[in-house]
Amino acid sequence: MATLQLNQVTKSFGETHVIRGVDLEVKDREFVVFVGPSGCGKSTLLRMIAGLESTSSGDLLIDGARINDLGPAERGLAMVFQSYALYPHMTVEDNMGFSLKLAGVSASERKRKVDEAATILQLEPLLKRKPKALSGGQRQRVAIGRAIVRNPSIFLFDEPLSNLDAALRVQMRIELARLHEELQATMIYVTHDQIEAMTMADKIVVLQGGIVEQVGSPMELYHHPCNRFVAGFIGSPKMNFLPVSVESTSAEGVSVKLPGGGSVRVPVRGEEVVEAQSLEIGVRPEHLQLTDTGPLTACVTVIERLGGQTSLYVEMGDELITLMVDGDVAHRVGDEVRFGFEPGRAHLFTADGSALESLERHPLASLTRQDNRASHEVDV
Repeated sequence: MATLQLNQVTKSFGETHVIRGVDLEVKDREFVVFVGPSGCGKSTLLRMIAGLESTSSGDLLIDGARINDLGPAERGLAMVFQSYALYPHMTVEDNMGFSLKLAGVSASERKRKVDEAATILQLEPLLKRKPKALSGGQRQRVAIGRAIVRNPSIFLFDEPLSNLDAALRVQMRIELARLHEELQATMIYVTHDQIEAMTMADKIVVLQGGIVEQVGSPMELYHHPCNRFVAGFIGSPKMNFLPVSVESTSAEGVSVKLPGGGSVRVPVRGEEVVEAQSLEIGVRPEHLQLTDTGPLTACVTVIERLGGQTSLYVEMGDELITLMVDGDVAHRVGDEVRFGFEPGRAHLFTADGSALESLERHPLASLTRQDNRASHEVDV
């Protein structure tokens, strides 16, 4: 496969700056996901890599060779779009082999490549059907097969699951992860869905306003977000934030005063803060715990029962807080609840959104999907 490098890449449309000096390295066989809100520039960045958009400045390199001046067909890449873009009058087999036909590949070689891709994607029984006779998931697999037959150096995916229903999206996520394992390919995937990013990526690139906010493994971003934006974007439901003030700092962390009068010492570096400084504390819903001795008190306003888990939405003054608790919790709307959290699960953010560095490195922060594979390998 191939490596990809972006050096200070920018893109502007007139006076509008869409991509602002992106530096990025994608390693061979890595599954990298670009994620961010609508308008953050993730699809534009992917289209620049594909050659569908020109760069305003900066360099794009594949295996160390600059590709800025090469057309899309010369870059050796294959792209799967949000829309399936299949030819309705062609069979699955003809759709998958059409690019090879245009390239002058012999009929026998086209058939061999299409059959190989169909086997990988479990499309063999569908090769003689036309797109109108396929489900949405099957059509997307055909679009992916069309990319596979080209044997590209890098696969590019632009929100390929957006048109599928929720259950099919889960199934296709599994299939794409399995495809990556089987092909041992370099893949770059764009999505606005952070769940897709967390479950599929070796490395996540979080974008906002054309700027890379943070790059890291899914668990790195989950446990050690570099700023408030990443903390709030990664994780579902999103992280809770509350205003706090600094009481004291020490080698063990920063003690802050919580709403309601309680205090907690968060194990983060405190060199940047001073007494009485205003901060925000962030705690994920799944890390909040109902307890009669908790330092926080709130009133339940909405309850969502999901079976094994229940989401409690509680009001603390003007703040709406989410707790993920046991599915059998007996609370009702209007109940007053007390809750707390382990200090090591909390994050502190300054007024500009920067996270204070944690003193405790989470043991899973650097875990990737490759590590998951390695942990299950057994000698026979």
